[in-house]
Amino acid sequence: MFRNLKAIGRILYGRNSFDQLDDVLGELRIEKDSYVLFLVDEYFEGKDFMKRIPVHPHDILKIIDITEEPKTKTVDAIVAEVKSLSANLPVSVVGIGGGSVMDYAKAIRLMFTNEGSSSLYQGLDLIKNKGVHCTVIPTISGTGAEVSMTTVLTGPVKKLGIKGNFTPADQLVIDPELITSVPEPQRFYTAMDCYIHNIEAANGFRKTVMGDALGAESLRLCRDIYLSNDSRSPVNEEKLMIASYLGGLSLTYSEVGACHAISYGLATVTGIHHGVGNCVVFNQLEEFYPEGVKEFKEMMRVNNIAIPQGVTANCSPEEIDKMIDVTLTLVFMWQHVCGPEWEKIITRDKLRGLLMKM
Repeated sequence: MFRNLKAIGRILYGRNSFDQLDDVLGELRIEKDSYVLFLVDEYFEGKDFMKRIPVHPHDILKIIDITEEPKTKTVDAIVAEVKSLSANLPVSVVGIGGGSVMDYAKAIRLMFTNEGSSSLYQGLDLIKNKGVHCTVIPTISGTGAEVSMTTVLTGPVKKLGIKGNFTPADQLVIDPELITSVPEPQRFYTAMDCYIHNIEAANGFRKTVMGDALGAESLRLCRDIYLSNDSRSPVNEEKLMIASYLGGLSLTYSEVGACHAISYGLATVTGIHHGVGNCVVFNQLEEFYPEGVKEFKEMMRVNNIAIPQGVTANCSPEEIDKMIDVTLTLVFMWQHVCGPEWEKIITRDKLRGLLMKM
């Protein structure tokens, strides 16, 4: 049976389009006591940018700590806090920041209308009720969270996304001016998430013509940006935002693969951020993606990037086993990589050997 896929609702695109956010949200502020819940990356705390956010008297603004990957307990805590402050639900949950903040916004909006802990909904199509309106505004590009069907969360047991047709945001604002201040190497790490999931999507059993078409253009843009000597030019910053958008959308029609499966396990134990973790893992995956890894290393050279080494050097055997346990739960990713008999190929010893190189 074919799946009737849900995409993002509306897109506001262009330089300085962020300044129209008040007009966009104004269409939702119908009732006198309407309010918006703003979730803002802690990077902007105390900066002039905060003055540009159209906060009204009844609105709630929360600064989001992104030191760690998004957690189900944080989602649950914010939902409980907001419900304690108002008898009404917000007319929109607005996430302003990178993939972590946007994932928080997408998850929190769902938990306003679905009972229990967000950890109960980690998986495919477990959400039963549509969430409140959600607006996402990327201020760093690469994760594709702005358009994806997944909101990735670390729960008490596993790191796994809430995924389904209720997950995509309703409104996206793409403003290239918002990513100009992102420092290196963070910008590179996050951008490589886009590059890596394009490579993974194009090399597997679940790829499709639609996914290939979107991912191929995203890859072309990534190459334009990161194989040039001027990756931070205004035109390349705009290309990066569109590469992230197209790459995230391509995953609706394909799947990520070995890098993401292993990096989820790595992050569960070490807490390493997603973009950095993907780079650490992908650097060791010549067996799966030989041409992609070769090109990735050239991008590192051109952009003078050195990724962390010895990430697993101090991990105990028990911690390595936990990483492997988490990685092996991501069956749908491994089926994409290796096909239905993936368990004959992806053994614990193979994964242990790869992790020990990281």
